[in-house]
This record gives sequence, structure tokens and C-alpha cells, in this order.
Amino acid sequence: MQASVTASRSKSRRPGDDELSLDYHRELVSRVPGQCVLQAMDDQLHWVCELAGSLSAEQIDKVHKPYTWTIRQVVEHCVDAERIGGDRMLRIAAGDQGNQPAWDENAYAAARFGLGNMRELISELGFCRQANTTLLRRINPRAWDNVGTVDGNRISVRGMAWVTAGHLLHHLEIIEQRCDVHVSRGPQMI
Repeated sequence: MQASVTASRSKSRRPGDDELSLDYHRELVSRVPGQCVLQAMDDQLHWVCELAGSLSAEQIDKVHKPYTWTIRQVVEHCVDAERIGGDRMLRIAAGDQGNQPAWDENAYAAARFGLGNMRELISELGFCRQANTTLLRRINPRAWDNVGTVDGNRISVRGMAWVTAGHLLHHLEIIEQRCDVHVSRGPQMI
């Protein structure tokens, strides 16, 4: 059992400088706590649920200046980003050397997909995150080192996992700040 835990932590360690090309990605990664991205991603599931349960309907559909999206739209954006991050991790892990295109988050937000109810959006975000962590746990540890290209920028599977965690952290912190709500960011050990 100990060897399994050690292998998991080794592959999911923080990315090296050669695994991230963009300063923005380095900034996102630097803000994620801990040394194991799988643990950070799992803890964020708890944070998402706690935060969602602490928001009122009024807070969810209000645009808090200077922002231009409602909290519901921010959560939908996080769902989109989680899906895209997972696709990128899968493709890079498989050795896909094609340049993956950038995505226009504003175009996705404008499409709105009907803006599902908040409970369904939180569930969808949780399912997407669980799919991504399941993928990361099943791929060969060497695949975490694979490097691909996204919008002309090099990134490893490990780097993409940490960026995905950093992106969600960024938005959850903004939601807490906008709504003046602060909740537990991980399961409390008794």
C-alpha cells in the first residue's frame, strides 16, 4: 500500500519549470496548496459543495461589479474549463503531438447552454472533476511526464492537472470574495 501512495505522490508532484510555458499557468499552480495535485483536486470537490451550499439564490444570479458574469455563469465556466482540461490531459497523456487549440471562454459563456440550475451545475462540475482525477489515477506514471502543445505553448500532463486545479481555485476564491462567504476548503479530519 505504501508503494502505491508513494508512486501516486511522485507522479502528481508539482510540475518543473520545463513543464509549463506560460507565466499565467505558473501563477495558477503556485497558488494551489500541497505537494500532490490529486489531493488538491479531491479537496476542491469538498470546497465546491460547501461553497454552493452557502450561497443564496440572490447571490447566484447577481452580477457583482466590476465583474460581468453571475456566479451561475462562473460555475458554468468552471465546468467548461474542467471538461477542456480533462480532454487536454487525455490527449497529452496518449502522446498526441498535435497543437491543441485555445478556447474562447467568452464565446462559451455567450452560448450559455440554457444555464442549468445551480444544483445540476455543481453536480456536473463534480462529475467532470471526478472523471479527471480517475483518468489521472489510471494513466501510467510515465505519461504524467508527456508534454504536448496547447495554443502553441508546451505543457505536460502534470502541468495541465495543476493548472486545472489552480483555475478552479482562482474562481472559487473570487466567488467567496464576491459573496463574502468563506467555507472549509477540505474535509476536516477528526
